[in-house]
Amino acid sequence: MFSKQRAALVRGIVRNDKGGARPYRPRSDAPPVSQVIDRRAFLLGAAGAAVGTALGLGAEVKAAELGAEAGLDYAKDQAFDFAEIKLEARAYDMLPEGYKRQVVMRWGDPMFDDEPDFDFKKQSARGARRRFGYNNDYTAFMPLPHGSRSSERGLLAVNHEYPIPQLMFAGLAGNRVAEDITREQVDISIASCGHSVVEVRRTGDVWEVERGSPYNRRITADTPMRIGGPAAGHPKLRTSADPTGRAVLGTHDNCNGGITPWGTILTCEEGSADFFAGTVETHPDRAHMERNHYETSAHGRYGWARFHERFDFDREPNEPNRFEWVVEIDPFAPDEPAVKRTALGRFAHEGAHCALAADGRVVVYLGDDWEFEYCYRFVSDRAFDPVDRAANRDLLDEGVLSAALFAADGTMRWLPLVHGQGPLTPENGFADQGDVLLQTRRAADLLGATPMDSPEGYEPDPVNGHVFIALTGNAERRTDQVDPANPRPANANGHMLELMPPRVGDKPDHGADSFAWRVFLLCGDPRDPAQGGTFPAGTSSEGWFVEPDNIGFDPAGRLWLCSDGPGIRKHDGVWAMHVAGPLAGLPRLFYSAPSKSECCSPAFTPDGCTMFLSIQHPSEGASGIDEVTTRWPDFDPAMPPRPAVIAIRRVDGKIVGGG
Repeated sequence: MFSKQRAALVRGIVRNDKGGARPYRPRSDAPPVSQVIDRRAFLLGAAGAAVGTALGLGAEVKAAELGAEAGLDYAKDQAFDFAEIKLEARAYDMLPEGYKRQVVMRWGDPMFDDEPDFDFKKQSARGARRRFGYNNDYTAFMPLPHGSRSSERGLLAVNHEYPIPQLMFAGLAGNRVAEDITREQVDISIASCGHSVVEVRRTGDVWEVERGSPYNRRITADTPMRIGGPAAGHPKLRTSADPTGRAVLGTHDNCNGGITPWGTILTCEEGSADFFAGTVETHPDRAHMERNHYETSAHGRYGWARFHERFDFDREPNEPNRFEWVVEIDPFAPDEPAVKRTALGRFAHEGAHCALAADGRVVVYLGDDWEFEYCYRFVSDRAFDPVDRAANRDLLDEGVLSAALFAADGTMRWLPLVHGQGPLTPENGFADQGDVLLQTRRAADLLGATPMDSPEGYEPDPVNGHVFIALTGNAERRTDQVDPANPRPANANGHMLELMPPRVGDKPDHGADSFAWRVFLLCGDPRDPAQGGTFPAGTSSEGWFVEPDNIGFDPAGRLWLCSDGPGIRKHDGVWAMHVAGPLAGLPRLFYSAPSKSECCSPAFTPDGCTMFLSIQHPSEGASGIDEVTTRWPDFDPAMPPRPAVIAIRRVDGKIVGGG
């Protein structure tokens, strides 16, 4: 991802994490809250305790007692065993002493027996469809066989977010990609986006790819897939190639994701504007395009529209509406088509992390990764069936999508985006539920949801059920736009929130209408009062971070966090920390990424002894292959840098992080 803080601060602009900048259009229907809270007063004061009691949290608000209820001894089970490293911008990556890493898959590696080894100078679109894609982001490990707890054999499911043509092909200049890219290079780029499923097996300490596995699969930006849910067949999803509005070619800009309780992958389309060309001012639905941050462009960022007219919205005005959804993929059924689940809304999906409501309904937490956009939650109508996997096949097509409204008293409400309720009526441009979902952002505007500072990682704690949100930042927020959940103006460093669902018996009720919440931490150097970082005492000079992005929990309930910026830290890495107990919020730097790259999606085997980590866009920002700052991971002068998935293990084979 491109740093949203790279460009100079310009008022009236909103940004995303790929360097996109668009005019900020105030949401007059959702006036900003100007009340500023004192974090310490809220966390320690009586108001917070009263809120917890009112929502049925009780002792849950006390982190140490929470851990005791879950059977954790924080002094023992959560202890980290590694010596913190230094965050340094180097051509290579760094780990603590006693750890090692292995490259498992990298861009261009063959996934099938009949494909030769990667030859950077002899690429083809056909070959790219059978090789590991470019810019790997979300990564999941799915044990094999399905339903097992195997830590030696499984499927890696990996997103491929976007191409960087000047680092994929010799002779392209970064500022001329859209104009100079060839048809074959565009087709290779299209084939390099999307998703990969590949079987891996560990022998001793070494993970190997099973090239002959029947599970191996590439889903690309032109793979046929189905559209499901309330927006399927909607007139605004129909094109000349698909007059039904129920079939679409491909998925792209696949950022974060999630795993459903029945073992399918949710891959998230974070955006689409960069892939399209056209004139917004003459589009038949101009206001809709502008609200979704499209802009006039002759060729788009990647030049796809020069050779494929479906990416030119002057010719196909509805094609953009067929992207920016959550796509469900069954990694255990390679012949099953992927499905875009429109009930989960249309916006810049960062992730889709699942939990269960107390009554068994499926809950999906969703963030919209632009400045001043929203946090969402989907709750299915039907409960998850743990016995009959097939019964869950289309479970995500029916349910209620809601947007979050945060209050200063430490409560939050989920505002349902349901056609016919409140302002979501035909008089306001919503003919049916499909319209509401196509216009998710405008619906949330009208309901008065809380505009956030770029919500990214958004994951439930597997131990206590609290939900943690990483907000990368919002340098454009003015003092008069500050609100309780986004308590800093010009928030270049980002922060984290903790949501606390009420409990029903011994279970957190993720389906409840109201939660408690609090600011978990404000990012920035805690030694510098001007930055306002609130990391606890004992945080080292390497321990604090900015611009939090992907987060993931290990089997012991410890949080591992990747930064994306890297802002004032100048470099990205992975930090580990506890989220409850006496050490809550105290980070420790574990991994330093190679130059100009981003760490993504720490994922663990069930035994906690392997961490898979995606490293994407090494040498990001280079104008061409001859200008790169690293050639990681091969360090071959004849090869460009290559995004890759790595496996991190302790030398002694024990649990990553200790414990």
